[in-house]
Amino acid sequence: MKVFLYTEGLRALRKSGLGKAIEHQKKALQLAKVPYTLDKHDDYDVLHINTYFIKSYFIAKIAKLRGKKVVYHAHSTEEDYKNGFIFSKQTAKFFKWWLITCYRVGDCLITPTPYSKRLISSYKHLENKKIYAISNGIDLSFFKKDKKLGKDFRKKYQIKDNEKVIIGIGLYIERKGIVDFVELAKRLPEYKFIWFGYSPLAAATKDVIKAVNTKLDNLLFPGYVEPEEIRAALSGCDLYLFPTLEETEGIPIIEACACKAKALIRDIPIFEDWLEDGKNVYKAKDIDEFEDKIRKILKNELPDLTEEAYKIAEERDLKNIGIKLEEVYKSLFDK
Repeated sequence: MKVFLYTEGLRALRKSGLGKAIEHQKKALQLAKVPYTLDKHDDYDVLHINTYFIKSYFIAKIAKLRGKKVVYHAHSTEEDYKNGFIFSKQTAKFFKWWLITCYRVGDCLITPTPYSKRLISSYKHLENKKIYAISNGIDLSFFKKDKKLGKDFRKKYQIKDNEKVIIGIGLYIERKGIVDFVELAKRLPEYKFIWFGYSPLAAATKDVIKAVNTKLDNLLFPGYVEPEEIRAALSGCDLYLFPTLEETEGIPIIEACACKAKALIRDIPIFEDWLEDGKNVYKAKDIDEFEDKIRKILKNELPDLTEEAYKIAEERDLKNIGIKLEEVYKSLFDK
């Protein structure tokens, strides 16, 4: 059995969460020793498709006509689209219709979490579609706490030993909570705030543009950095802050768990099934609670949960993800 992993526009997506997810898929299949190809001219048995663009849709349709099995990876939902870029709210209904059109082609769907599975299974025409909830996973051989890298990160960003630094990770989109991140930097000038990630501001909402252009002595926007620097930042920060408003999974929180970084996330439904407030992370419902918990965490007034958080990453190690993907592929040929 050979799998054709197809992602339209992969070069453009490389710096996004989806780009990370694709790299994780390849590594997971390698670890599980599942043969795969990225070449559409190769013969294959299963098409595993990751994008919902026009060309992707027709490749899936052609694969079906050729008698191939099609797995559509449902990375996106209407809910995580509509609070993103400019005009996303106005086009959300059309986007949902197009997602359904694409996802209906699949013999089955894979989506990262039980939460996104529930959303997609509620969509018209997908109620009876076979959907598997499988995490995008984490490469634990790479994402792990490294004290030296942590020190290098603090030196690079001129963070003194007695200073506290809070990091965020994500594109410049409203859904990621970047506006609240900047507001918290204003409220907490005694702490340094660094947001890693980039996307064109031309596509951002007015609130996001204003946030990114905010000038504060304790706020930095280094832009996109390679995974090595994210690992260093998670190893050297005092807190990982994830104020996201909607996700289908949220790879950075898994990376934070793997690097044993203290974490504070927004209390939203996506995290209910696997991240527990006061057990493996801390959660906040609004900006006032974020402010309060940041102070308490950084003053060590709340217990350290990083060892429990690491178990979350262990469960999502890519060696386990590859086995689950292989089981899905094999199930397509069961009579």
